[in-house]
Amino acid sequence: MKTKWDTQKLIYTAMLAAAAGALMSLEFPVPLMPPFYKVDFSDVPSIVALFLLGPASAAWVEILKILIKLVTVGTTTMYVGEFANLIGVALFVVPVWLIYSRLGQTRRAAWISLAVSIPVRTLFACFCNAFITLPLYARAMGLPLDSVIQIVASVNPAIHDLNGFIILATIPFNILKIGLNCVVAYFLYDRLRVFSRLTKPAVH
Repeated sequence: MKTKWDTQKLIYTAMLAAAAGALMSLEFPVPLMPPFYKVDFSDVPSIVALFLLGPASAAWVEILKILIKLVTVGTTTMYVGEFANLIGVALFVVPVWLIYSRLGQTRRAAWISLAVSIPVRTLFACFCNAFITLPLYARAMGLPLDSVIQIVASVNPAIHDLNGFIILATIPFNILKIGLNCVVAYFLYDRLRVFSRLTKPAVH
């Protein structure tokens, strides 16, 4: 029985990873945002995996979706966007799972944990963009950081410096993207939760 459950979990994780990889490739730009800021719904399968299969499956879905996109589509951000997604996996999985588990793994626990994850991940995105991804993106393009900000300013004239980039681009974009993914994932999980007794790992 244990082997059957493990095989079932592996199959579900692989299916969700494949769906996430496909969704990550179906990205679309947002007006007044830099060209490397694009919205996709690839977090939806990861969130479903987290609630129904546990944190390990969610982490693997996040990692595999990045690999799938790189193999099938390649990178449009010189691997900087993919790197940012990768280092954000733990920040997504751990807080949401801890809150969801402590509140009893109910529908209420699900939406509370997702609501908390939006500001947490947005704050992390601000730090990551200011000190990691933007400098890496500028280095990959062979441009100084100020030049990258000027490129962004051509899309949104209100952005003049790094602080403006964080306030007018990073924060609203991440709230939009993460919020949309959380809303869609919650309603999908709400539909699928009847199967959670078959797929959810035991809590020790």
